[in-house]
Amino acid sequence: MTLLEKLNVTDIFARDNGIQLTEVREGYAKAEMTVGPGHINGANVCQGGAIFTLADLAFAAVCNSHGTLTLGIANTIDYLASARLGDHLIAEATETVNHPKMPQSIIRVTNQDGTLIATATGRAYRKHIPFEADGLM
Repeated sequence: MTLLEKLNVTDIFARDNGIQLTEVREGYAKAEMTVGPGHINGANVCQGGAIFTLADLAFAAVCNSHGTLTLGIANTIDYLASARLGDHLIAEATETVNHPKMPQSIIRVTNQDGTLIATATGRAYRKHIPFEADGLM
């Protein structure tokens, strides 16, 4: 099973919220979702937690793209525009520091028109445990 397949299957929270990885390369990952009725908050826009979960799945994939179990330890997110029912959101995570113990990444979330919805940064901790997969995609 590839890393993309593994995370799409084993990240049950993301999967149950309609989020899936669509691309994984070493140092880069992309996750996507379409905003559905279950993502809408009391202000009638996409709940921030749904956007964060989308960004977090891309972050998990980019962190683990080197074959070593890596877990997020710190994340920040800035919401820059609202996402609405029916919007297709894309989170692209890019590794900015491939440190052997504490890698860092930047995640950009855009909608189908390319509008920047959110930016996030993430820092992770690399354990000394292989995260085995049959390739990335």
